[in-house]
Amino acid sequence: MRSSASSAPALRRRLLGAAVAAGLMAATPAFAQHDWPSRPIKLVVPFPAGSSPDIIARVISQPLAKQLGQAIVIDNKPGAGGNIGTGTVAHAAPDGYTMLFTINGPLATAPALYTKLNYDPLKDLAPVTLVATSPNVLVVPPSLNVDSVGAFTSLVKKEPGKLNYGTVGAGSSAHLAMELLKGKENLDILHVPYAGFPQVVTAMLGGQVQAGFMVPAIAMPQVRDGKLKALAVTSTKRSPALPDLPTMGEQGVPDFEVISWQAILMPAGTPQPIIDRLNKELVQIIKSEEVQKQLTAQYFTAAPSTPAELTALIKKEQQTLGAVIKRLNLTLD
Repeated sequence: MRSSASSAPALRRRLLGAAVAAGLMAATPAFAQHDWPSRPIKLVVPFPAGSSPDIIARVISQPLAKQLGQAIVIDNKPGAGGNIGTGTVAHAAPDGYTMLFTINGPLATAPALYTKLNYDPLKDLAPVTLVATSPNVLVVPPSLNVDSVGAFTSLVKKEPGKLNYGTVGAGSSAHLAMELLKGKENLDILHVPYAGFPQVVTAMLGGQVQAGFMVPAIAMPQVRDGKLKALAVTSTKRSPALPDLPTMGEQGVPDFEVISWQAILMPAGTPQPIIDRLNKELVQIIKSEEVQKQLTAQYFTAAPSTPAELTALIKKEQQTLGAVIKRLNLTLD
């Protein structure tokens, strides 16, 4: 009896000690999150230095570093249309010290274009916020003598198979935009891919191609010089950076949207308090007058969002542009 009674206090002490230890272990993640960030954060940009995503990532990273009190280190990992760098982040440790700054391609169209993609954008990445959006611009040479999208589509229908359009390659935003227009308007116009937009401009000025969707940074200088004519933007609303250009919807093509956008994400499993903190800081930064001015200079419009809104955008584009890719039976691997 004495042995049994004397062991009871020892048992209670062991149970109490175990409970305290469990409580400390449970508190550790919260404590770690409270201290975040305690070291520099890597921001992976899956495109080369000097590219549009790289430029805007640097615009955003400078004030973010100040807000967080830690350096933001840009890590350019180009390749496979952005898929290499995106996959690197998708498989990185979800500890809050790896971020991704990317465009819509690796998130929205890559799952349909690549059969061997080593990540799932919706399962392996945690959206933080949309950063900015930019429409494409439908341009034609002045020699085509059309002043509207309707006039352009009428001309294509009158001469089926005789006109060409230029892009920067199969599966690009420019390619999918024209294929979407072809499907909506039942057009027969031939695709001619080039290595880059400068080559598309040269081909258009030389008469080899008669139309193309282009990024504004390439199109608008040519339009201002009178070398090309802009017909419409591919956003559902007019772009604040290009307020005088009508939308495709205003030009008689409803439900037409093929935009370029840039966003910040983290590896799936990153603690929610870190996601929430980053979203709060980034939304404030993106809305600042200085950042908006720099975005406008690149023909982008500030578009901060909630993580849920970014998820919805990715899903929407996977469906709409994925349908175009499926119709074309297009794969890039």
